Amino acid sequence: MLSNVNIVLGVSGGIACYKACEIVSRLRKFGAGVDVIMTKNATEFVQPLTFESLSSRPVTVDMFAPKKTFEVEHVSLAKKAELCVIAPATADVIAKLAEGIADDMLTTTILAMKCPILIAPAMNTNMYENPITQQNIAELKKRGFIFINPISGRLACGDTGVGKMAEPIDIVAKVLEVLIPKQDFKGKKVLITAGATREPIDGVRFITNKSSGKMGLEIAKAVIKRGGEVVLVKGLTSVTIPQYITNIINVETTQQMYEAVMNAYKDCDVIIKAAAPSDYKVKNKFDNKIKDEELTLSLVKNPDIAKEVGKVKGDRKLVIFCAETTDLLENALKKIKSKNADLVVANDVTMQGAGFDVDTNIVTICTKEGKTFAYDKMLKSEVANVILDKISEL
Repeated sequence: MLSNVNIVLGVSGGIACYKACEIVSRLRKFGAGVDVIMTKNATEFVQPLTFESLSSRPVTVDMFAPKKTFEVEHVSLAKKAELCVIAPATADVIAKLAEGIADDMLTTTILAMKCPILIAPAMNTNMYENPITQQNIAELKKRGFIFINPISGRLACGDTGVGKMAEPIDIVAKVLEVLIPKQDFKGKKVLITAGATREPIDGVRFITNKSSGKMGLEIAKAVIKRGGEVVLVKGLTSVTIPQYITNIINVETTQQMYEAVMNAYKDCDVIIKAAAPSDYKVKNKFDNKIKDEELTLSLVKNPDIAKEVGKVKGDRKLVIFCAETTDLLENALKKIKSKNADLVVANDVTMQGAGFDVDTNIVTICTKEGKTFAYDKMLKSEVANVILDKISEL
């Protein structure tokens, strides 16, 4: 999600330093590169080695430490950063930033930055509510600094009140909001099916298809980027699932996928059927490996998952896929009506650069009113956002 994004995390001296470790971990799971700058006071709470282990990058503390390569470090870090997060941000650091003081590596680097800067204050309640601190925060907001407010709770000093640093999960959510401003799926839960199912023939063989799960996975990634929550019902796939996709239901057969979808759809706002479940299963599968010279298989129909969801979806939006080799639009428009879907994403799998197990696709999206929108070849990640755009218009 944040691949090739560089983030600088500034850690100043406060007990909330330990929470900054989780921020690094979560950002790394999203694929971001994280450079940590610590104040000397921060190193009294957490050792730099901890952040180096989590970020897989050296931690910067001392402006005058010997350098292995010649570069002006605070300038180079400022230039490479696409976002700076200061968490925890003490009253001292906030005051220095408001006055333009640059007397350590953190404040010096921030002064050289042109990227957005997100500040997560953490301090005693009286310090936070002090008019000087509030004036400094107001001044920084005028200059475009972004704040995520502290929360109420029991503080390290024993007091109870406002001043606790926001939770790491909320800080990272704010990071995503800043870096990926389109959040039209925020508050929505989307069920997505991906990959192929496989139907056993005997103890070692099965029937399946060429689906890799790439399209479904790209849709899941796009939903999360745009603020949504994902339930991923995953069959057989050949793609790596990012760590930030955590609600995964693994299935093997079409029957299992059907049961998983019917159990999960009620809590969702949108159902996107991007998987390629097998239409047929073996009527009488064999438990052991078949060694006959000839074999005749009797196949029976599997449940039609999309059709069953269409019967009970209510106000939920249903998006289905239609992979065809002939009569693309005719079959797609028939399918959207028979399944009671809201959108159908149709593609001719015989076209070069479309279909299964490739990174691109060529799709036509049809509405239940019969409108069609044809697109040239795009990356599946781009197709995913086009599909979400169309869902947002419904």
